[in-house]
Amino acid sequence: MESGDILTCCTLCPRQCKADRTKSKGFCGEGKNIRIAAYKLHMWEEPVISGQNGSGAVFFSGCVLRCVFCQNHEISTEKKGYVITVQRLSEIFLELQSKGAHNINLVNPTHFVPQIISALDLVKDKLDIPIVYNSGGYERVETLERLKNYVDIFLPDIKYFDSALAVKYSNAPDYFNYAMSAVKKMAEITGKPVIENGVLKKGTVIRHLVLPNCRHDSIEIVRRIGKAFKSDDILLSLMSQYMPVYKAKSIKELNRRISTFEYESVVQEASMYGFDGFIQERSSAVEEYVPKFYDRPKE
Repeated sequence: MESGDILTCCTLCPRQCKADRTKSKGFCGEGKNIRIAAYKLHMWEEPVISGQNGSGAVFFSGCVLRCVFCQNHEISTEKKGYVITVQRLSEIFLELQSKGAHNINLVNPTHFVPQIISALDLVKDKLDIPIVYNSGGYERVETLERLKNYVDIFLPDIKYFDSALAVKYSNAPDYFNYAMSAVKKMAEITGKPVIENGVLKKGTVIRHLVLPNCRHDSIEIVRRIGKAFKSDDILLSLMSQYMPVYKAKSIKELNRRISTFEYESVVQEASMYGFDGFIQERSSAVEEYVPKFYDRPKE
């Protein structure tokens, strides 16, 4: 993997900022060095991801999005995290596997794809659990192509259909077009979902977080997914865990939890397409589910 080449004129994400990340930082806020803010057995993903033992999550610092309601804002935009080497990342993968993780869960990995691939190359003969690519959905197909033969499970968001919402809440022009192209490529790479003993081994799980005052946008997203995929092509996860955090606390229309009516409207629409997947308990919208992040390796 020519990580040095792509990082000298970075076009990994739809921003295509072309920053020389070997000398400075890109739109994502990151340079050439891998930065993470935590790695742990994570129990709060979808049941087929977390299973009984937990998902082996690695939380990467920086982000290609600017979501005003980001629960992980400490690391996405506020620079919390610490530098590790490619070698150390590969060791973390093995440590998580040794602790019984059902998979390696790469959380917010887009801007570190070349380095992650290099780390996976170092331990590919020792890792025997699936690799999960867990992202905000704002992806370039060209970057996803690099992940063939590396990623077994994709766990993307589709956050918005309306471009105005995408710009207002995530500063992401043309978000839906990029996200829909991305999830189609992801499903092509993984094939249909395969679940063994209640745990996903390969496949694509499309997530959507229902936002307050945005139920019509959510319903349109579900319709578009319903038209794009057969019922057994993907799994669909509808999330009700929205909480007004970070900048959303000062945005009037976002400064509340979603209502039962809003969520059930989206669930009802999704039921028309026959997708297997996950409906989230309303009790999931609590701050205890937000991970703790670190500025240095945890002892």
